[in-house]
Amino acid sequence: MNRPYLAENDQKSARVELISPGISDIQRSDMVAVEAPLELRIHDKPATILMRTPGHDLDLALGFLFHEGIISTSDQVLGVERPEPEHPDYDNILNIRLAIPSRAKSLDRFFFSTSSCGACGKKSLDAVAVQSQPVSGNFIVSPAFLSTLPGMLRPHQELFSQTGGVHACGLFTPGGELVCLREDVGRHNALDKVAGFALERGLHPLSPSILVLSGRVGYEMAQKAIVSGIPIIVAVGAPTSLAIDLCRQFNITLVGFLRGATMNVYTHPERVGV
Repeated sequence: MNRPYLAENDQKSARVELISPGISDIQRSDMVAVEAPLELRIHDKPATILMRTPGHDLDLALGFLFHEGIISTSDQVLGVERPEPEHPDYDNILNIRLAIPSRAKSLDRFFFSTSSCGACGKKSLDAVAVQSQPVSGNFIVSPAFLSTLPGMLRPHQELFSQTGGVHACGLFTPGGELVCLREDVGRHNALDKVAGFALERGLHPLSPSILVLSGRVGYEMAQKAIVSGIPIIVAVGAPTSLAIDLCRQFNITLVGFLRGATMNVYTHPERVGV
């Protein structure tokens, strides 16, 4: 069976014909980001499909389960298994075994998550509602410091440099140290990968952290930041109305349209000082 989505790497070559005014058409190879389905199973039972860029799949699985409220620590994961190496979908299946089987059995919903919407597949409006406590974190950062963060993130966006087709999430300390960066075709996947990295190392809650995003901020990004306890979100793109409402409600400072020294602070500006 032909499976065009099977790929071990996070990029592949594609033949393109470049058309540009004033020059002859040029045929060449371009590098493109890989998008492939990851089937996440819990105790051998298919739970969801995540359309992701291959790489850091364990981080993705842990972060996804954490943000969905299935696990709260990495200790609740007893094991992670791939199929047998000869299985045709070896690279695109993860089977998770939990120390809390009753929680696994309670998963009565099966949802399909795409690279564009972390809320897709929820069965009701109640399922979309965020169940969490307000985020703590009372440190103050200067606008000048915030303006440096996208530039500090950019040199580490290797896949974006090669393909131009992925989002990036970076987790910084208030002192400007990059703790973790993950890239993916799905912005919420990139954040799940960051959360999974932190969960495996016992870093949650991420209250002394700043989340830097290469794109916009929608509901799913705000919701995941709330669950992870991140007090400041900084994005080069725009937020949505619901993201603003959630950040205001859950005590998150939301900064958007960060371009050089210019930025919009949408919620809780008390964390942004001189």
